[in-house]
Amino acid sequence: MSEYEKKNVPADRVEEAARYQASLRLKKQGEYTLEDYYAWTEDQRIELIDGIIYDMGAPSIRHQDGAGEIYVQLKNYIKKKGGPCRAFISPINVQLDCDDKTMVQPDVLIVCDPSKLTDKCIVGAPDFILEVMSRSSHVRDMVVKLQKYKAAGVKEYWLLDPAKEKLIVYEFAKGTEPVLYGMTGKVPVGIYQGDLEIDLDEIP
Repeated sequence: MSEYEKKNVPADRVEEAARYQASLRLKKQGEYTLEDYYAWTEDQRIELIDGIIYDMGAPSIRHQDGAGEIYVQLKNYIKKKGGPCRAFISPINVQLDCDDKTMVQPDVLIVCDPSKLTDKCIVGAPDFILEVMSRSSHVRDMVVKLQKYKAAGVKEYWLLDPAKEKLIVYEFAKGTEPVLYGMTGKVPVGIYQGDLEIDLDEIP
């Protein structure tokens, strides 16, 4: 609850909200649901994966540079090409599964099925996802999310590691082995059959 809301909500409602916030911490990892996710304090960004709450720290400048530049290139291409696809940048909620145990916030994504877009979140698997790895998110991005995205039907998954200056590209839809790139040159986007190439030299 924001400070503005606290000032404009009856005291008993504020206390009730505070008690509920406290009760969230009493749950065990694996038991959290979308109801808990939406009730979580706005002061802490989180993701929910299979009932487990993951803290999301503030992104670094290198993180923002990488995600922002790739998003801009994707968005500009999609705008020029036309069609139903749309590019998004975090924070945006994605409910991957049909259950109430998972809500993620990918750094950059593309959705080509307009029926997946709702006012509250994206429901179902995006076509393309980019995650920018950090020391705290490395295992989650490379293991937990990789498995979740593949199982959910994401067609293409990019993992950008600014610290090690590498990009790993998974084309789940083609069933091919992942490809490792350095942080220079152009990388084709598989869902566009290589018609779109992301210029990594443009990342600050």
